[in-house]
Amino acid sequence: MRRKHKRLQSDAELDITAFMNLMIVLVPVLLINMVFAQTSVLDLNFPEESAGGADPEKQLQLQVIVLPDQLVVSDNQGGVIKQVPNLNEVYDFKFLGQVMQELKARMPEKKDITIMPQPDTSYQTLVSVMDTVRSFKTLSAGSLVNAELFPDISIADAPEVVNPAATPKGGGS
Repeated sequence: MRRKHKRLQSDAELDITAFMNLMIVLVPVLLINMVFAQTSVLDLNFPEESAGGADPEKQLQLQVIVLPDQLVVSDNQGGVIKQVPNLNEVYDFKFLGQVMQELKARMPEKKDITIMPQPDTSYQTLVSVMDTVRSFKTLSAGSLVNAELFPDISIADAPEVVNPAATPKGGGS
């Protein structure tokens, strides 16, 4: 005959106090850091070669060329529109914004622009130029809003600029 032993069953209590303390600290820290972890992404386009579409010579293309001593606002048809000087090693982005607003008033349907930085242009300068040509702050219905200027931004290399003061004037070799 077989004996049946009654085993003592004791319910083990699970101590999750340490885990709860960890969650109480971890959740707010993660939520606070979420705000700082957001990144902003901007769609950029590279200039396209037209393949039998509209003639590129007839299509107006606005350009902002970033040079060490100035920002040059130009187009592909008439040349230089405005030059924004570099004052005390700082570009005048407020004046650039005014130029962009004037251009937008003349061409309200135009949405694209090409920014042409030189290879040694700082990242902050490039971002500031992009922000300035994309939109401007204006007062609308009692609140400050961003008004659209040229939101479709393309990036290209700046053309080589020849300094006329550096070339010899005699024309001889």
